[in-house]
Amino acid sequence: MKKWWNKTAFTLIAASLLLTGCGGTSDSAGEGTASNKMKVVTTFYPMYEFAKKVAGENADVTVLVPAGTEPHDWEPTAKDVAKITEADVFVYNGAGFETWVDSMLNSVNNKQLKVVEASHGAGLIDGEEEADGHSDEESHEEHEHGKYDPHIWLDPVLAQHEVRAISEALQAVDPARKAEYQKNADAYLSELNALDQSFREGLKDVQTKDIVTSHTAFAYMAKRYGLKQVPISGISPEQEPSAAAMKEIISFAKEHRVKTIFFETLASPKVAEAVAKEVGATTAVLNPLEGLTEEEKRSGLDYVGVMKQNLAALTKALSN
Repeated sequence: MKKWWNKTAFTLIAASLLLTGCGGTSDSAGEGTASNKMKVVTTFYPMYEFAKKVAGENADVTVLVPAGTEPHDWEPTAKDVAKITEADVFVYNGAGFETWVDSMLNSVNNKQLKVVEASHGAGLIDGEEEADGHSDEESHEEHEHGKYDPHIWLDPVLAQHEVRAISEALQAVDPARKAEYQKNADAYLSELNALDQSFREGLKDVQTKDIVTSHTAFAYMAKRYGLKQVPISGISPEQEPSAAAMKEIISFAKEHRVKTIFFETLASPKVAEAVAKEVGATTAVLNPLEGLTEEEKRSGLDYVGVMKQNLAALTKALSN
């Protein structure tokens, strides 16, 4: 993945914003600075969903990464930096997922900005351990991404951790609506708790625990529900697995009679399809929820809805 954002780049953008003026910028929902609501900017879909559920109608919540865009490949523009500069709260996942955040925040001139790293304190899984078995080149890509696996939102219990962090921040910035934010958070936490219970019930009696996935996104989910994730490539979905890694995965799938190879919505399925062809398996979607497609948005799907689809796919694949 091309990494061109650095402190110098952000400093140049910040200077250009001062020269051109960034007042009156409209957010993605079409609401401009005339709104007196608290402005919350989030990085990608799960952070937007969690913040929106807590905020309700009490804040303007926007998301930087557009629908249908793989967030590993996304990089901010000057307009995005302007949005963050004008925000009251900035929510990101952290754990190395948004690699550009630190440089960007060093260049944002807004001392009142409340920054929320939603994954902070969640008990992260070491990404270097997950890179074991991959080639040196693949391991290098993992180090570029970060030391830890950042995909904690795929565990409904850790998703609750992120919701609580966001709720605390919104209450701190807008104490006049503290009771409303807490009420909204409690309602959503109840939904997420019910989702966790559905996963526990749905996966407790499956015949096999092995899931072969296109990339390492489901370690937290697997750990929570007693599954074993066997990824074809590493933490970033754009990585191409080495020939040795492909051979190892194919051997594992044959030995353990894996009947389903999972791929995801925003990345190419070609590697998963190649493995499936070699072992006589089918393919199915296991959605890492890094962003909704336009079709999913039109269908009214949200975090809980997609996670229920994931549970159905897992239950079907592991019960055959």
